[in-house]
Amino acid sequence: MSLYTDYLDEIETRQIQGLHPKPIDDAALLNEIIAQIRDQDNEHRAESLNFFIYNTLPGTTSAAGAKAEFLKEIILGKADVKEITPSFAFELLAHMRGGPSIKVLIDLAFGDDASIATEAAEVLKTQVYLYEADMDRIKVAFEGGNPIAKDILESYAKAEFFTKLPELDEEIKVVTYIAAEGDISTDLLSPGNQAHSRSDRELHGKCMITPEAQAEIQALQKKHPEARVMLIAEKGTMGVGSSRMSGVNNVALWTGKQASPYIPFVNIAPVVAGTNGISPIFLTTVDVTGGIGLDLKNWVKKTDSDGKVVLNESGDPVLEQVYSVETGKVLTINTKTKTLYEGDNELADISASFTPQKVEFMKAGGSYPVVFGKKLQTFAAETLGVEAAPVFAPSKEVSIEGQGLTAVEKIFNSNAVGVDKDTVLHAGSDARVKVNIVGSQDTTGLMTAQELESMAATVISPTVDGAYQSGCHTASVWDLKAQANIPKLMKFMNSFGLITARDPKGSYHSMTDVIHKVLNDITVDDWAIIIGGDSHTRMSKGVAFGADSGTVALALATGEATMPIPQSVKVTFKGSMADYMDFRDVVHATQAQMLKQFGENVFQGRVIEVHIGTLLADQAFTFTDWTAEMKAKASICISQDETLIGSLELAKSRIQTMIDKGMENDAGTLQGLIDKADARITEIRSGEKPALAPDDNAKYYAEVVVDLDQIVEPMIADPDVNNADVSKRYTHDTIRPVSFYGGDKKVDLGFVGSCMVHKGDMKIVAQMLKNLEKESGKVEFKAPLVVAAPTYNIIDELKAEGDWEILQHYSGFEFDDMMPKSTARTEYENILYLERPGCNLCMGNQEKAAKGDTVLATSTRLFQGRVVEDSSEKKGESLLASTPVVVLSAILGRTPNMTEYKAAVEGINLTKFSPPLEKPAAARSVHF
Repeated sequence: MSLYTDYLDEIETRQIQGLHPKPIDDAALLNEIIAQIRDQDNEHRAESLNFFIYNTLPGTTSAAGAKAEFLKEIILGKADVKEITPSFAFELLAHMRGGPSIKVLIDLAFGDDASIATEAAEVLKTQVYLYEADMDRIKVAFEGGNPIAKDILESYAKAEFFTKLPELDEEIKVVTYIAAEGDISTDLLSPGNQAHSRSDRELHGKCMITPEAQAEIQALQKKHPEARVMLIAEKGTMGVGSSRMSGVNNVALWTGKQASPYIPFVNIAPVVAGTNGISPIFLTTVDVTGGIGLDLKNWVKKTDSDGKVVLNESGDPVLEQVYSVETGKVLTINTKTKTLYEGDNELADISASFTPQKVEFMKAGGSYPVVFGKKLQTFAAETLGVEAAPVFAPSKEVSIEGQGLTAVEKIFNSNAVGVDKDTVLHAGSDARVKVNIVGSQDTTGLMTAQELESMAATVISPTVDGAYQSGCHTASVWDLKAQANIPKLMKFMNSFGLITARDPKGSYHSMTDVIHKVLNDITVDDWAIIIGGDSHTRMSKGVAFGADSGTVALALATGEATMPIPQSVKVTFKGSMADYMDFRDVVHATQAQMLKQFGENVFQGRVIEVHIGTLLADQAFTFTDWTAEMKAKASICISQDETLIGSLELAKSRIQTMIDKGMENDAGTLQGLIDKADARITEIRSGEKPALAPDDNAKYYAEVVVDLDQIVEPMIADPDVNNADVSKRYTHDTIRPVSFYGGDKKVDLGFVGSCMVHKGDMKIVAQMLKNLEKESGKVEFKAPLVVAAPTYNIIDELKAEGDWEILQHYSGFEFDDMMPKSTARTEYENILYLERPGCNLCMGNQEKAAKGDTVLATSTRLFQGRVVEDSSEKKGESLLASTPVVVLSAILGRTPNMTEYKAAVEGINLTKFSPPLEKPAAARSVHF
């Protein structure tokens, strides 16, 4: 059997699924196809030509290398293929987006044939994905007097690769499609349980919304061929929860434009909209594809004659419709006036969607070509000794004399690239910044690898301090899908220069640690910028941004990111925390009190600067992690000096454990992080550079003061699945005290795990079980309790401290890495399950609760169908609470009343917290 016949067999299988042939990325297969093209009499020649031209992935895939070399042979006359003329061969090279194609074009441009060299140069002038090795070749040729090299550089210095692109159409017709009412999570666009297929774009596209919705979109396209379908979140925000490149890819696949006729299933330029706009991290992903994201503001709060907001019986604002965007309406986007129209009727000002920078992304077909283009122009101008032509929109610089800096403004100024050293940037400035730490997770990692290949990157930027590839989202079940995808991913990322959860060579024990918990451990500087391929990339040191797989790839390849400096909301605390309360209740109360104080979510799209002061990074992460659900852009913890030193010492010990386990790479990345942590500790102790803090005269969008005295009982975030107002379901804004449930709400399953728990939570579980047995003589679960530690390091520490042995004593199941589960659990007994470290139920792509269950969890997701799906009789509920509430509810089989709760936690060291103005020692729990 040849690779080609295997490919044909795969094609037959995909046809049954209604899919086209899978794009080719393997050189061995493509070389067989090329051999069949060379053979004029081969029975497979015609289809081989089709596969070669239209179905081969570009960039740095091995197939792209084989394709580029064959096209070079054709151009040089060493191969004769009548269907591919030299001119067509150049066109194909132009669409291959860097890597081997650039090498071939430079070979041809500096070759002996003048006419070929001229044509190759003209193609090179359109390319932007050049790396140091490519630029060095051009520079050397220029310095050697090569006129072609000079011509290419002069074109780059003028940025003709951008200026010669067609301008945006003045008018863009769109036809509306309401995807759902209320906030639309990216799970609707790219369900977590279909994560395994994300790198197979056509297959993954089948999971967007529903098959019925896909048919409706196609019907709209057929009825309105002149218009592009605009996907809308009616009465809500589009794309909450995560950046999820696969979600944007899916929307673009169904509603966007094909990026190139020679690149299969890569579409760009989707149009998405929401009554309340687009979630910030999702909007970044839309920019990656050159798409348009609109804030419709088509519903507003009703006001009375005094200008006060009118509330309904539930105390929620009454909304009035300003204009209708019901499915099927044809609207016009005017890109010059930046206005949305229906006919001649002006509906909304959409200028925020058409800033000069966003227009550049749309013109270039995405943000990457602009990023790489600017770098290429700078290189060319410096090489020629000329000024770069003022082609691109200047970065917006907001500098307010006499105004201090918030914490995030300080970090951005410290890491700014290409800014005059005397320039001080405030919120609203566009900033190009150095990225210190990068994280890639396993269900988006294959897409990140694809993005790296497509932008022709082969090695991590030397300016990145550290990067990690996790295995957490597929940790629960080592099934055939995971076995096919994860080793391939780890091999790619390991070769690229990341620290990887699994060693492709099998030298160290495989890790399945939760990505953001590891990133929290390897972040060793409170002035760092972190980019991670997961919405919960929210560190308690530095400032972290959850990003799509493409932005992660860009950070890995260039060591940089470009974004506006966000506004900040300051969060401080007053009062004192009751002994029986857990810090998770403070987190929930922060959101509830903020909404009560302001009547709207002032956190959305902004950085939450939380003055946590006295909590170690592990515990503080509980707050920063939740800020993703607050719809914040990011969060920053303001720590006291000694607390920060304690966090850095803990980080050092965990990084050392990674080294001891054999995870260090040839570059010595992990040891380098320990050295940086030591240097930072020295700076703090000497007073040279204390812990990050804002200036006293910093300017905030809003200031929230959380009253700890008001937190008198545990809080539960409720998806409110039966709310009559659909837009109120599955949001994180419904936060209720435990007494609301009367101590009798049935709980079908408890889950302690995912990124929201730390070692202290695991110790709380052990202490509660031990205490309950002492009180009742035994521990009997009336509902299953699933416990998943975030990392192996935490389990190792629990074993050393004796807590793991306690958990083992009460468990009915303990994970075994030597024999990992190969099938997902579909039924749960009323026992304690000690599951493998990782995301587990929170991710919902492998393990799930039974349909229709009511799950009480420490995790972060309320999204419909994520932790639990609906049954025909009942909607699945995923209520979120603190560890002690979850444990007690699993034992009782229902939510507890306050008497039961207080008795269960008496004498247990919960995660304590006191406002920073109080003595630090008073805030330290037993877990410090």
